[in-house]
Amino acid sequence: MKLEVCHFSGYKIQPGRGRKYIRADGKVFNFMNGKCRHSYFMHRNPRDVLWTVLYRRKHKKGTQNEEQSKKRTKRTVKHAKPIQGATLEAILQKRNMKPEVRKAQREQAIKAAREKAAVQKKSKQQVAQKAAQKQQPKQVTKQPKAAKTAKQSGRRY
Repeated sequence: MKLEVCHFSGYKIQPGRGRKYIRADGKVFNFMNGKCRHSYFMHRNPRDVLWTVLYRRKHKKGTQNEEQSKKRTKRTVKHAKPIQGATLEAILQKRNMKPEVRKAQREQAIKAAREKAAVQKKSKQQVAQKAAQKQQPKQVTKQPKAAKTAKQSGRRY
């Protein structure tokens, strides 16, 4: 599969596309499309037509070498960023800590958490006891009810 180059525009012609023009002296011209063919026959100069490769080369418009060099200059840089709630120094300090020290800190934190939980449990029990004491029924002395009056029968107006 051979790619031809358009004689006028300078672009590649894919197989099955374009036209060939063979002059009387036997010189072969390949054209990408009718626009290029007609421009050639109207004796237009491809260096003056804005969309051709020759114009872009002449006026130094976006050559491929510049694009490739730009791509090469990009380098990925690794950054160490802090996590929410912890600074970068704290993270590095924990990472470089020895396992024995880390284990001791963990045990100390667990012990402190258990003590805190025990204190909270005691305070809850005390609050519950006070509430129970308040809710205990007080001894109420019953007073004798007043004597009932006779019921009135009939309609009331």
